[in-house]
Amino acid sequence: MKKYFLLGLSAFGLLFSCATNPLTGKSTLNFVSNTELFPSSFQQYGTFLKENKVITGTTDAKLVEKVGIRIKLAAEKYLNYLGQTQYLKGYEWEYKLVESKDINAWCMPGGKIVVYSGILPVTLNEAGLATVMGHEVSHALANHGAQRMSAAQLQQIGAVGVALATGKESAEKQEMWQKYYGIGSQVGVMLPFSRSHESEADKIGLTLMAIAGYNLEEAVVFWERMAAKSSGKSQPEFLSTHPSDATRIEDLKTLIPEAKTIATKVGIISR
Repeated sequence: MKKYFLLGLSAFGLLFSCATNPLTGKSTLNFVSNTELFPSSFQQYGTFLKENKVITGTTDAKLVEKVGIRIKLAAEKYLNYLGQTQYLKGYEWEYKLVESKDINAWCMPGGKIVVYSGILPVTLNEAGLATVMGHEVSHALANHGAQRMSAAQLQQIGAVGVALATGKESAEKQEMWQKYYGIGSQVGVMLPFSRSHESEADKIGLTLMAIAGYNLEEAVVFWERMAAKSSGKSQPEFLSTHPSDATRIEDLKTLIPEAKTIATKVGIISR
C-alpha cells in the first residue's frame, strides 16, 4: 500500500528539474508564463483597489511610493548587473497604501504592490518599510506565484494518481490513502516549498535593500519587532508556510555580509 502514497508524491520530483532562476540560482518549476499570468494579476489588483480604501496624499502614502521606487530601481540595477536586461519585461510597477488593521503587505506578479496601514507601526521607519517591500517584490521577481500555482497543479495530479492506483480498493481504503497523501504532500512538500520561497525572498530582498542604500541591520530589528508582536501566537515551523521569526532573524544576520558585498559590486543607489 505504501506504493500508492509514494506514487502521488513522486510527481513532486519535477519541482527541482526545470529552468534556473537568475536571482536564486536554483532550478524551478513554472508551468505559467508571465504573458499568461500578468494580465490576470493586474485585473485582480485593480479589482482589489476598487473594493478597498486606498490612502493617497499622506506622508505614509508618499513614503510607500518612495520606497517602492527605490526598490524597483535596485531590482533593475541588480538584474542589469546579472545580464538579465529583459527580465522585467511586462512588469508594471505600482505601489499603494491601503487602509487595513492587518499587519501585512504583498506584491502580485508583475510588480503590483499593496502595503496595509496596519503594518506601519511595526515598520516604524523607511528602512523597516524597505525590509517589507523588498521582501514582497522579491516574491514577484523570483516568480514564486507561478511556482506555487504549478506546484498546486502537481499536487492535484498526484491525488489523481493515488485515486487511480487505489481504484480497486474499498471506499474506506481509498479515502484513507487520499488522506495520507494529502497530509504527506502538504507537510512534506508544499509547506517546505513555501518556506523556501520565504527564505529566498528574504535573501533577495536584503540584497535589494543594500543596493537601494538602506541600513541592513534595520531588517533584523524589524523582524525582532515582528517576533515580539507575535510572541506565543505562532505554530510550529514545520506546520507553517513561513520560517519562524527566530529562524528568519538568524538567517538575515548571516546574509547581511553577502548582501553588502553584492551591493558594492553592483553599485549602491545614491540617496
